Amino acid sequence: MDTQKSPDLISGPMTFALCVYSATFMRYALAVQPKNYLLFLCHFVNEGAQLTQGYRYMEWTRWGGREKAGLTGAVEAGKEKVQEAEVKAKELVGKN
Repeated sequence: MDTQKSPDLISGPMTFALCVYSATFMRYALAVQPKNYLLFLCHFVNEGAQLTQGYRYMEWTRWGGREKAGLTGAVEAGKEKVQEAEVKAKELVGKN
């Protein structure tokens, strides 16, 4: 599922274009005679998906998501180093 992949892979301009496209065709699906509810529903679902991706893109690029992810990675790496040092310290204490 695309919402589980890294937001770094999202193209902002393409997401915007697809939002406009879906919104436009939602309008025209109801403007034609007879009304095409299936086409409307397909574009409605796509609009929701694109808005979700757009939010993820904005969070990643504009609202500090990339920095938060980097900071989380650094914290996790620090925790691993502390655990390694703890194991080594216990080994040294156990030898005496």
